[in-house]
Amino acid sequence: MRRLTLPDSGGPIEGAKRHAPSAARNMEPIAAVLAQHLPATGRALELASGTGQHIGFFAARFTGLIWQPSDINPDNLASIRAWASDAPRENLCDPVLLDACTAGWAADHGGNAAICLTNLLHLISQPEAEILLTETARALAPDGVFCLYGPFKRTETLISEGDRAFDESLRAQDPAIGYKNIEWVETVLTGHGLAARALHEMPASNLMLVMQLPAHT
Repeated sequence: MRRLTLPDSGGPIEGAKRHAPSAARNMEPIAAVLAQHLPATGRALELASGTGQHIGFFAARFTGLIWQPSDINPDNLASIRAWASDAPRENLCDPVLLDACTAGWAADHGGNAAICLTNLLHLISQPEAEILLTETARALAPDGVFCLYGPFKRTETLISEGDRAFDESLRAQDPAIGYKNIEWVETVLTGHGLAARALHEMPASNLMLVMQLPAHT
């Protein structure tokens, strides 16, 4: 697990709760897109739940889904539970430890109607990202959707000064990480049987890619 210096790492605000300003800012825009694509019922796995700000919000907004938060960092589980405790819900499960960059995790976390991931691919290497995308495809149920949000290159291009500066700061800390091409992400997922459903422009030059596993696979 990398220890990176990030501009929005999520500091403590109250007890075990941690707060990332970007998570607070992007919850509503992400939820607005999820409302267009999430199924009405089924299991929804959130990868890299981080501070836990998103998962309680999504569970309250999309009540027909059973939400499962997860994270690689055991230190994050207390914060996830703390945010969830504000509004305990029957459709929100206790968080689990999950390294989404380790091959094989889909065998224990499969059958999901939806998988959501926010702001991770630029913080891991390309081989790690490929494992994550491969396992995500395997962890979807037929008709399941994968909703991926974050900053990306577009045909090898960073489209804003902020993106260029952030990508440079990441690569200075670890040359293996940094922004991924959105076209590469889509190619990997398509290679594992998913079909492109939508690509949404989001605030701050981010994107939301939505891919779906066809029911006949």
